[in-house]
Amino acid sequence: MKLGLGSYAFRWSIGIGDKQPPKPMTAMEVLEIAHGHGLSVVQYADNLPLDRLSPDEHRALKARADSYGMTLELGTQSFDAAELARYIPIGQRIGSDILRVALDAEDALIPVPDLAAQLRELLHEGKAAGLRFAIENHFNYPSPRMVQLLDAVADDALGVCLDVANSICAGEWPMETVRMLAPYAINLHFKDYRITPDPYGVGFRIHGTPLGEGRAELAQVLDALADRDPDMSVILEHWLPHSDDMEATRALEHEWLDRTVAAAKRLVAGR
Repeated sequence: MKLGLGSYAFRWSIGIGDKQPPKPMTAMEVLEIAHGHGLSVVQYADNLPLDRLSPDEHRALKARADSYGMTLELGTQSFDAAELARYIPIGQRIGSDILRVALDAEDALIPVPDLAAQLRELLHEGKAAGLRFAIENHFNYPSPRMVQLLDAVADDALGVCLDVANSICAGEWPMETVRMLAPYAINLHFKDYRITPDPYGVGFRIHGTPLGEGRAELAQVLDALADRDPDMSVILEHWLPHSDDMEATRALEHEWLDRTVAAAKRLVAGR
């Protein structure tokens, strides 16, 4: 398995919503951080959209990755045809073989046969560019429906970006999600979490933690993927909550990544 860094490991340093840093982290800086940690892949998601860079900047990014012996992966938010028309050439320029896409609440309203028909139309162009589409299990798209969709499309160019924690929001415990989606996985988003009681006894809260410090069954996740592509990328992310001190929060992203990378290297050793 190839360990990599996802841009969502630095959501606060890159900026998201109204939480914008004075100087947002760039795509090249993310690459340099990944290289400094000895990682072999960077996956740029929709929080760091590469369609805002020029073709020359895409080529410079790939050249730097090539010089480090690293590979790059591309991600966007939806299967919107216009967006994919922008992203497929970017994927070619940076040498990506994966385009990660998230399905969410609005997509869940589309009947599976209709969504499958839309995806089949889009796959041809991606395949011609050497890309496989990796649908991420997201907060509001349940895994049984994802399986129905993948089986309806039935094309090797379409698989799953398997996130180990997202589907809690869809009413699934992580290993339930993993068991359903592992046969379709072509990419893994690796993160950890903990559950704490509300201080006033009003239910509980789910929080991110550095990898290996929460309750995610990380070794079992990797075991479930043992028969998949041995070169599958394992992309490291985390759910670091922000605080009132955003400078301290952004510094903590680096500290969490240090701990996450160390744990990930122990977990994948020998696999």
